[in-house]
Amino acid sequence: MTPRESSKPLDELEEQVDEVLGSEYEHEPVPARARHSTFSVATVWIGFPMILTGAMTGSLMVAGMGFQKAIWAMLIGNALMFAYVGALGVLGTRTGKNFALLATLVFGRKGYVVASGLLSTLLLGWYAVQTGITGNLIHTAYGINYLLVTVIAGAIYLGITFVGIRGLHWIGIVSVPLFIVLGTWVAFDTASQVGWSAVFAYAGTKPEIPMAFGVGLTMVLALFIDAGTVTADFNRWAKDTKGSLIATFSAFPFANLYAMLVGGVMTAALALPDPQPFASDNMFGYLVKYNLPWLSVVAFAFVLCNLGSVCAHCLYNSSVGWSRIAKSKMRVMAVILAMVGIAVAATNVWAMFIPWLSLLGILIPPIGAIMIVDLYFTRPNAVSDCEWRGKSFAAWIIGSLAAFAVEGLAPGLSTAISAFVVAAIAYWLISASERRASAAVRYEAT
Repeated sequence: MTPRESSKPLDELEEQVDEVLGSEYEHEPVPARARHSTFSVATVWIGFPMILTGAMTGSLMVAGMGFQKAIWAMLIGNALMFAYVGALGVLGTRTGKNFALLATLVFGRKGYVVASGLLSTLLLGWYAVQTGITGNLIHTAYGINYLLVTVIAGAIYLGITFVGIRGLHWIGIVSVPLFIVLGTWVAFDTASQVGWSAVFAYAGTKPEIPMAFGVGLTMVLALFIDAGTVTADFNRWAKDTKGSLIATFSAFPFANLYAMLVGGVMTAALALPDPQPFASDNMFGYLVKYNLPWLSVVAFAFVLCNLGSVCAHCLYNSSVGWSRIAKSKMRVMAVILAMVGIAVAATNVWAMFIPWLSLLGILIPPIGAIMIVDLYFTRPNAVSDCEWRGKSFAAWIIGSLAAFAVEGLAPGLSTAISAFVVAAIAYWLISASERRASAAVRYEAT
């Protein structure tokens, strides 16, 4: 039996699965007939950042910066995320292409593997981080074996991802109302104990040495900069630009800002001397501490649904990217990558959360900056015309090096914004220089 013959049963099985669950269009643009409603795409997006990890990030920012300063960082950061994600999302909507297909235009037919592979791997890391956080929270609250919970949670999250874009839609419908109800109650319940004036006046745990504003801004941006960069994976399903932007707005600023505010209000109200949002000092831990059986059950379901939403989204993005690279199907890659992610989650990798955000703020923004400049301004009708586009990689390196320099020499500034701005300017200048050189050659030839 030849390799081709031996793979036929698997190919037929994949086709049958696609017929039942729908094609994910890993290797081609999503056709108009397969596009989804604005509501459907919005539920995919809104369920992504309205998560417990966002609330934890808000807690860290408020503890480090004080309430009012953190609020400004959240507002500005989410406005910037809307502009960034919205621009990249519209590219996906207009073309129907996922991130990997768009990256082929910008980085080359072979070069795209570097950008797509990096982002897909980082997103797999997020899947592992969030799965590990799930296991840790449930283990801490209920005493259930960490490894057992992590494996079961990871398998459940894989199941949601396996359904495809519709699975992300339905988990969003379940997780978002839960978060809004429970998050609003936790915020108002904690604030009512000290009064809103005390919440607004909260100066942080170390007001004498507050977290730099730029660092807080980077935390907001870096939390979803990787998924925001591959936003075309989601927005390619939108029917038009208006629907794409509405879906993006539901995530940034609305969902992401709401989650951060819930965590920030809680931290300011409780005013703990050393808050541990990744342990029990978060809204989940607050619910469990009431020691009410019914509320503990609700909290258990909440953490599974809520972190299940972000895990499924990250695994979906990672699987779409790697399926293009490996010339496979999204669902096949989801199974393979989930097994890797669960194994990594068992090693408590979630503890690297803050360094992870710092890394993302340096490496990822240049990718989106280059794509926006190239596909909106430099080559709006771009085609894949080479194997490697050196200018794109040069601008990427320049932007990331600038961010590294800012982190070391000017830690009060935002590495994410520095990386984006420098990469965008570098790519524009390199492209303009190349155009002038080409024009000169043509002029001399005539």
